[in-house]
Amino acid sequence: MLSLSAISKRFSPTRKEGGTEALRDLSFGVADGEFVSLLGPSGCGKSTALRLIAGLMPPDAGTIAWPNGKPPIGFVFQDATLMPWTDAQSNVRLPLDLQHVPRAEGNARAATALARVGLCGFERAYPRELSGGMKMRVSIARALVTRPRLLLLDEPFAALDEPARAALNDDLLRLWQDAPDQKSLTVIFVTHSVGESAYLSSRVLVMTPRPGRIAADIALPPGPRRRLSPEFLEIERRIAAALPAAAA
Repeated sequence: MLSLSAISKRFSPTRKEGGTEALRDLSFGVADGEFVSLLGPSGCGKSTALRLIAGLMPPDAGTIAWPNGKPPIGFVFQDATLMPWTDAQSNVRLPLDLQHVPRAEGNARAATALARVGLCGFERAYPRELSGGMKMRVSIARALVTRPRLLLLDEPFAALDEPARAALNDDLLRLWQDAPDQKSLTVIFVTHSVGESAYLSSRVLVMTPRPGRIAADIALPPGPRRRLSPEFLEIERRIAAALPAAAA
């Protein structure tokens, strides 16, 4: 679906020299239908890489190639970023409103997206009436309502308690696995949790500390995973073993 080649990015608001070098020579590819996690320490450039892929900012060097053309993209930020003055349905419908989709069609698609994330019946609920996990479900529904082929998620569950995080992990995995065909949804997921990356991913890309680049590319076996099973703990061990190399 896409490839990043020798990507570099430096943040320097006042001058070209100096500043913060977020990424240096970052290169990797993502195939249709993969669930790829970007794993690494805080400040290693994971979120920057995601924003570059989304086109929210340009790289300073390197190229991002889309061999079959850039697909529709959905983006889920770390904060739910909902409009507090309107209900869940209107929050989810917002991208369709910006595309001038007719209101009736937008409402129907928003209701379908909310049902996909387990919020059927909450269309008229306001953000203040929702838990943190429910707000994040609304945010995911808003990203899904445009029917993206590529879903980008920037540590969306980091602020949630462990039960809510585990439940949303299951929901996200179900959304990816239940896509109409194997190549209809590709996911790139930013996390700093070894366990989360082990549970969700088909591949884990371990990044070095800033300036970020790929330290390890770990393909994981297919199939359902049971937390705390011997097989799952072995996957966690493999991923964790790559992290010291990232810090070298």
